Amino acid sequence: MKKTLSALILFAIFAGLHGQGKFTDNRNGHVYRTITVTTATWMAENLMFTAKSGAIYFENDSNNAPGYGLLYDWKTAMNACPSGWHLPSGAEFMAMSNYFEQKDSWRRKTTGPPSFDIQLGGMQDYEGTFSEMDESGYYWTSTEYDKSNAEYFSYLMINDMPVIDISRKADIADIHGSEKSNKYSVRCIKD
Repeated sequence: MKKTLSALILFAIFAGLHGQGKFTDNRNGHVYRTITVTTATWMAENLMFTAKSGAIYFENDSNNAPGYGLLYDWKTAMNACPSGWHLPSGAEFMAMSNYFEQKDSWRRKTTGPPSFDIQLGGMQDYEGTFSEMDESGYYWTSTEYDKSNAEYFSYLMINDMPVIDISRKADIADIHGSEKSNKYSVRCIKD
């Protein structure tokens, strides 16, 4: 009896910390899985909204959308989330990152405990080159550096080890990653 009660208490605490749900985007009818981490509700998959411009499929192939979502330039990403949701700030990404690093559940599939289920959708750089599908996930944040550059969050697999980072304004001169014309994935967070 004590073991059953203890298990139920642990389950209740775990469920209170985060849970998985669903959200339907009224613009296109797509149903997204969501996850609540402490008090913030995130989409647990990459955005799949086709904007009039500034959004593309990886390698312009719509067959890539179901597993990876679309890629967006920063200006489009700023307005791509559905009503009641927004593009997360760098601080919101860091809070979520810190939580999942402690739980080690970044890429768990939905059959287990809820996870962010990071999708390695690659990117299209400012020169138009697609790269890194199944190797890296780059995500825009709402944090703007200047008129040409903005912050992004990255999850890279290097030698089967995850490397999680957020760009820094000081690195702009050395790394061409923060150009707003790059196309990265989008995850939305509920207002």
